[in-house]
Amino acid sequence: MTKMIEKIWGYTQMGKEKERTMEHANPLLKEADKTNRFITIGEIMLRLTPPNYEKIRMATSFEASYGGSEANIALALANLGIDSTFFTVVPNNSLGKSAVRMLRSNDVHCTPVILSTPEQTPTHRMGSYYLETGFGIRASKVTYDRKHSAISEFDFDTVDLDSLLEGYTWLHLSGITPALSPGCRKLVLNSLETAQKKGITVSFDGNFRSSLWTWEEARDFCTQCLPYVNVLMGIEPYHLWRDEGDQSKGDVKDGVPLQPSYEQQDEIFGAFIERYPNITCIARHVRYAHSGSENSLKAFMWYEGHTFESKLFTFNILDRVGGGDAFASGLIYAIMNGYRPMDIVNFAVASSAIKHTIRGDANITDDVAAIRNLMNMNYDIKR
Repeated sequence: MTKMIEKIWGYTQMGKEKERTMEHANPLLKEADKTNRFITIGEIMLRLTPPNYEKIRMATSFEASYGGSEANIALALANLGIDSTFFTVVPNNSLGKSAVRMLRSNDVHCTPVILSTPEQTPTHRMGSYYLETGFGIRASKVTYDRKHSAISEFDFDTVDLDSLLEGYTWLHLSGITPALSPGCRKLVLNSLETAQKKGITVSFDGNFRSSLWTWEEARDFCTQCLPYVNVLMGIEPYHLWRDEGDQSKGDVKDGVPLQPSYEQQDEIFGAFIERYPNITCIARHVRYAHSGSENSLKAFMWYEGHTFESKLFTFNILDRVGGGDAFASGLIYAIMNGYRPMDIVNFAVASSAIKHTIRGDANITDDVAAIRNLMNMNYDIKR
């Protein structure tokens, strides 16, 4: 007798019976290195965008998609062939299921995702945001509608983090999730502690959002995370006091411009490493906004005892949202694959530059060669 269970990919022989299994598998992983298993925790949201660069007050229709910082990184890495898992909470309704379906269609493992009930998350909603895409001199604008979303109301004391993180080699978190609720702040800290005990590499992106919490709240919390972090994206929002015993002497980063010199950035990186020797890599990208439609990017990275500076990439913008997440995913991918330091930082910036030419939140491309060609400033058509 043959048991038919709804599953995809593969069959399991049980005695004389065959059972069809329902394991979600990424076909890109068939030839890939299986030593890296990535997981990230955060919120996924519904994104609504007026078409053709319209403003919301003019719009009569919206283009719907899904996004969120941590989800964007999971999507990008899965498309590049990394075994990638996303953990979140979404309401058990059509919106929540649609978001999971989109993730799964991009080969992101969603087994840990919680589809919550109204009893677990009383408001029973998924967060959303509206994006007005900038053009020319008009900058893009984001309006959030994410208060009381399912992930902010869920009781994470019911989640066994030790089991959730078992078997993974890399955990990524950001400063957005803890801004959502006290429960999310506790989840992030507990996840960091659990990952450290398990020897999991941890990356963290501060990702300050002024609409979610204040600058000081963000700095106070994200600084608590630093002792657990191995790969740090960005140099804010964190306290890096010149003198821990006398905060009146100010922060090491005080007065440093948004577009620092190599020497200024090297000094800041050195202060981070001296204070937090657990950090093995720090990287931050630097943006030059020529208009709402044309930007340039470069990056600095401290790695293996030295500060590296990338090439400068200039490009036109189709969709800017998610550019920082594409930088982070490019950095993670390059480190996982053992790239040389200069190639790591250039691959990360090239990943971000390419994302600016792709609609939607995530850098959904499976073409590593295209990123490497851009990294090498090669723009020729590939036939």
